[in-house]
Amino acid sequence: MIGFGTFDIVGFAFFVASWIGYHFAVELGPHAARSLNMRMNLRRARWVREAMGRDNRIVDTQVMNGLQNGTAFFASTSLIAIGGSLSLLQSTDRVVALFADLPFGTPTTRAAWEMKVIGLAVIFGYAFFKFAWAYRLFNYCVILIGALPPAKSHDDRDAARAVHEMTEMNIAAGRHFNRGQRAFFFALAYMGWFLGPATFMIFTAAVLIAMYRRQFASDAARVFSYANALIDQAAARKASDE
Repeated sequence: MIGFGTFDIVGFAFFVASWIGYHFAVELGPHAARSLNMRMNLRRARWVREAMGRDNRIVDTQVMNGLQNGTAFFASTSLIAIGGSLSLLQSTDRVVALFADLPFGTPTTRAAWEMKVIGLAVIFGYAFFKFAWAYRLFNYCVILIGALPPAKSHDDRDAARAVHEMTEMNIAAGRHFNRGQRAFFFALAYMGWFLGPATFMIFTAAVLIAMYRRQFASDAARVFSYANALIDQAAARKASDE
Protein backbone atom coordinates (compact mmCIF):
# COMPACT_ATOMS: atom_id res chain seq x y z
CA MET A 1 0.00 0.00 0.00
CA ILE A 2 1.94 3.02 -1.38
CA GLY A 3 5.22 1.68 -0.05
CA PHE A 4 3.87 0.56 3.34
CA GLY A 5 4.31 -3.06 4.32
CA THR A 6 2.34 -5.13 6.79
CA PHE A 7 4.80 -4.33 9.53
CA ASP A 8 4.28 -0.58 8.91
CA ILE A 9 0.52 -0.99 9.25
CA VAL A 10 0.98 -2.96 12.48
CA GLY A 11 3.30 -0.28 13.85
CA PHE A 12 0.88 2.52 12.98
CA ALA A 13 -2.02 0.59 14.53
CA PHE A 14 0.03 0.15 17.70
CA PHE A 15 0.77 3.89 17.72
CA VAL A 16 -2.90 4.84 17.40
CA ALA A 17 -3.98 2.26 19.98
CA SER A 18 -1.35 3.55 22.41
CA TRP A 19 -2.52 7.14 22.03
CA ILE A 20 -6.19 6.21 22.48
CA GLY A 21 -5.43 3.82 25.33
CA TYR A 22 -3.39 6.43 27.17
CA HIS A 23 -6.20 8.96 26.75
CA PHE A 24 -8.66 6.46 28.21
CA ALA A 25 -6.38 5.53 31.12
CA VAL A 26 -5.63 9.12 32.11
CA GLU A 27 -9.00 10.77 31.52
CA LEU A 28 -11.75 8.14 31.42
CA GLY A 29 -10.51 4.86 32.92
CA PRO A 30 -11.29 3.43 36.36
CA HIS A 31 -7.93 4.65 37.71
CA ALA A 32 -8.09 8.09 36.07
CA ALA A 33 -8.84 9.72 39.43
CA ARG A 34 -5.34 8.72 40.60
CA SER A 35 -3.61 10.39 37.66
CA LEU A 36 -1.54 13.51 38.23
CA ASN A 37 -3.75 15.55 35.92
CA MET A 38 -6.94 14.67 37.78
CA ARG A 39 -5.36 15.36 41.15
CA MET A 40 -4.21 18.73 39.91
CA ASN A 41 -7.79 19.45 38.81
CA LEU A 42 -8.80 19.15 42.47
CA ARG A 43 -6.12 21.70 43.32
CA ARG A 44 -7.42 23.97 40.59
CA ALA A 45 -10.81 23.87 42.30
CA ARG A 46 -9.16 24.62 45.64
CA TRP A 47 -7.30 27.54 44.08
CA VAL A 48 -10.57 29.08 42.88
CA ARG A 49 -12.18 28.66 46.30
CA GLU A 50 -9.18 30.36 47.90
CA ALA A 51 -9.36 33.18 45.35
CA MET A 52 -13.02 33.63 46.22
CA GLY A 53 -12.02 34.44 49.79
CA ARG A 54 -9.58 37.18 48.73
CA ASP A 55 -10.52 40.75 47.89
CA ASN A 56 -7.13 41.39 46.28
CA ARG A 57 -6.73 38.88 43.42
CA ILE A 58 -3.57 40.24 41.83
CA VAL A 59 -1.70 37.03 42.68
CA ASP A 60 -4.38 34.95 40.93
CA THR A 61 -4.15 37.01 37.75
CA GLN A 62 -0.35 36.72 37.81
CA VAL A 63 -0.59 32.94 38.10
CA MET A 64 -3.04 32.90 35.19
CA ASN A 65 -0.73 35.08 33.11
CA GLY A 66 2.03 32.55 33.69
CA LEU A 67 -0.21 29.77 32.42
CA GLN A 68 -1.12 31.85 29.38
CA ASN A 69 2.51 32.58 28.56
CA GLY A 70 3.44 28.91 28.76
CA THR A 71 0.56 27.98 26.50
CA ALA A 72 1.46 30.68 23.99
CA PHE A 73 5.03 29.37 23.87
CA PHE A 74 3.87 25.86 22.99
CA ALA A 75 1.40 27.20 20.42
CA SER A 76 4.13 29.14 18.62
CA THR A 77 6.46 26.12 18.87
CA SER A 78 3.76 24.01 17.20
CA LEU A 79 3.68 26.37 14.22
CA ILE A 80 7.45 26.19 13.90
CA ALA A 81 7.27 22.39 14.07
CA ILE A 82 4.62 22.34 11.33
CA GLY A 83 6.82 24.47 9.08
CA GLY A 84 9.85 22.32 9.82
CA SER A 85 7.93 19.14 9.03
CA LEU A 86 6.59 20.42 5.71
CA SER A 87 10.02 21.68 4.72
CA LEU A 88 11.15 18.06 4.62
CA LEU A 89 8.98 17.60 1.55
CA GLN A 90 11.37 19.80 -0.43
CA SER A 91 14.21 17.33 -0.09
CA THR A 92 12.35 14.04 -0.35
CA ASP A 93 14.63 12.38 -2.91
CA ARG A 94 17.80 13.23 -1.01
CA VAL A 95 16.41 12.10 2.35
CA VAL A 96 15.04 8.84 0.92
CA ALA A 97 18.48 8.03 -0.52
CA LEU A 98 20.13 8.95 2.80
CA PHE A 99 17.91 6.66 4.85
CA ALA A 100 18.42 3.85 2.38
CA ASP A 101 22.18 4.03 2.99
CA LEU A 102 21.92 4.03 6.77
CA PRO A 103 22.74 0.66 8.38
CA PHE A 104 19.74 0.93 10.71
CA GLY A 105 17.38 2.52 8.23
CA THR A 106 14.68 0.89 6.17
CA PRO A 107 14.38 1.54 2.41
CA THR A 108 11.25 3.54 1.66
CA THR A 109 9.48 5.01 -1.34
CA ARG A 110 8.93 8.66 -2.10
CA ALA A 111 5.18 8.37 -1.55
CA ALA A 112 5.60 6.62 1.80
CA TRP A 113 8.09 9.22 3.00
CA GLU A 114 5.82 12.12 2.03
CA MET A 115 2.83 10.53 3.76
CA LYS A 116 4.88 10.06 6.92
CA VAL A 117 5.96 13.71 6.83
CA ILE A 118 2.38 14.87 6.30
CA GLY A 119 1.29 12.68 9.22
CA LEU A 120 3.90 14.34 11.44
CA ALA A 121 2.67 17.77 10.37
CA VAL A 122 -0.90 16.73 11.17
CA ILE A 123 0.13 15.76 14.71
CA PHE A 124 1.77 19.14 15.26
CA GLY A 125 -1.29 20.81 13.72
CA TYR A 126 -3.49 19.02 16.23
CA ALA A 127 -1.17 20.20 19.02
CA PHE A 128 -1.41 23.79 17.76
CA PHE A 129 -5.21 23.76 17.84
CA LYS A 130 -5.15 22.35 21.38
CA PHE A 131 -2.66 24.94 22.63
CA ALA A 132 -4.43 27.79 20.85
CA TRP A 133 -7.77 26.79 22.36
CA ALA A 134 -6.19 26.35 25.80
CA TYR A 135 -4.74 29.86 25.52
CA ARG A 136 -8.18 31.19 24.70
CA LEU A 137 -9.72 29.35 27.65
CA PHE A 138 -7.08 30.73 30.02
CA ASN A 139 -7.98 34.15 28.68
CA TYR A 140 -11.59 33.44 29.63
CA CYS A 141 -10.36 32.42 33.08
CA VAL A 142 -8.83 35.86 33.58
CA ILE A 143 -12.20 37.40 32.77
CA LEU A 144 -13.92 35.05 35.18
CA ILE A 145 -11.46 36.01 37.92
CA GLY A 146 -12.52 39.60 37.39
CA ALA A 147 -16.15 38.47 37.54
CA LEU A 148 -15.77 36.81 40.93
CA PRO A 149 -17.95 38.64 43.46
CA PRO A 150 -16.36 40.36 46.45
CA ALA A 151 -15.13 38.11 49.24
CA LYS A 152 -17.66 39.57 51.66
CA SER A 153 -20.58 39.12 49.32
CA HIS A 154 -23.64 37.66 51.04
CA ASP A 155 -25.15 36.21 47.85
CA ASP A 156 -24.11 32.59 48.32
CA ARG A 157 -25.85 31.44 45.16
CA ASP A 158 -24.05 33.99 42.98
CA ALA A 159 -20.72 33.14 44.63
CA ALA A 160 -21.23 29.40 44.13
CA ARG A 161 -22.08 29.93 40.44
CA ALA A 162 -19.00 32.10 39.90
CA VAL A 163 -16.74 29.54 41.60
CA HIS A 164 -18.22 26.74 39.50
CA GLU A 165 -17.76 28.64 36.23
CA MET A 166 -14.18 29.60 37.04
CA THR A 167 -13.28 26.08 38.16
CA GLU A 168 -14.73 24.34 35.10
CA MET A 169 -13.15 26.82 32.70
CA ASN A 170 -9.78 26.39 34.40
CA ILE A 171 -10.01 22.61 34.28
CA ALA A 172 -11.05 22.69 30.60
CA ALA A 173 -8.08 24.91 29.74
CA GLY A 174 -5.71 22.57 31.54
CA ARG A 175 -7.25 19.55 29.81
CA HIS A 176 -6.64 20.95 26.33
CA PHE A 177 -3.13 22.05 27.27
CA ASN A 178 -2.35 18.52 28.48
CA ARG A 179 -3.68 17.04 25.24
CA GLY A 180 -1.45 19.38 23.25
CA GLN A 181 1.60 18.30 25.23
CA ARG A 182 0.54 14.68 24.76
CA ALA A 183 0.61 15.23 20.99
CA PHE A 184 4.17 16.56 21.29
CA PHE A 185 5.29 13.45 23.15
CA PHE A 186 3.65 11.11 20.67
CA ALA A 187 5.20 13.12 17.83
CA LEU A 188 8.57 12.03 19.21
CA ALA A 189 7.38 8.43 19.04
CA TYR A 190 6.08 8.98 15.51
CA MET A 191 9.55 10.08 14.37
CA GLY A 192 10.73 6.55 14.99
CA TRP A 193 8.72 5.50 11.95
CA PHE A 194 11.23 7.26 9.70
CA LEU A 195 13.81 4.71 10.85
CA GLY A 196 11.51 1.75 10.31
CA PRO A 197 8.41 0.09 11.76
CA ALA A 198 10.33 -1.77 14.47
CA THR A 199 11.89 1.47 15.71
CA PHE A 200 8.46 3.07 15.46
CA MET A 201 6.96 0.57 17.89
CA ILE A 202 9.95 0.76 20.23
CA PHE A 203 9.74 4.55 20.37
CA THR A 204 5.98 4.39 20.90
CA ALA A 205 6.30 1.90 23.75
CA ALA A 206 9.05 3.98 25.38
CA VAL A 207 7.03 7.20 25.20
CA LEU A 208 3.90 5.44 26.44
CA ILE A 209 5.71 3.97 29.46
CA ALA A 210 7.37 7.28 30.30
CA MET A 211 4.11 9.22 30.11
CA TYR A 212 2.13 6.64 32.05
CA ARG A 213 4.77 6.55 34.76
CA ARG A 214 4.73 10.33 35.08
CA GLN A 215 1.00 10.27 35.67
CA PHE A 216 0.85 7.43 38.18
CA ALA A 217 4.30 6.60 39.57
CA SER A 218 6.51 9.69 39.31
CA ASP A 219 7.85 11.85 42.12
CA ALA A 220 5.31 14.50 41.18
CA ALA A 221 2.44 12.01 41.43
CA ARG A 222 3.68 10.82 44.81
CA VAL A 223 3.62 14.35 46.22
CA PHE A 224 -0.06 13.95 47.06
CA SER A 225 0.56 10.54 48.63
CA TYR A 226 3.25 12.10 50.82
CA ALA A 227 0.82 14.81 51.90
CA ASN A 228 -1.89 12.27 52.76
CA ALA A 229 0.61 10.17 54.72
CA LEU A 230 1.72 13.20 56.75
CA ILE A 231 -1.89 14.10 57.50
CA ASP A 232 -2.62 10.54 58.64
CA GLN A 233 0.48 10.53 60.85
CA ALA A 234 -0.47 13.85 62.42
CA ALA A 235 -4.00 12.61 63.07
CA ALA A 236 -2.65 9.41 64.63
CA ARG A 237 -0.30 11.35 66.94
CA LYS A 238 -3.10 13.68 67.97
CA ALA A 239 -5.36 10.73 68.76
CA SER A 240 -2.65 9.04 70.82
CA ASP A 241 -1.98 12.24 72.77
CA GLU A 242 -5.62 12.55 73.63
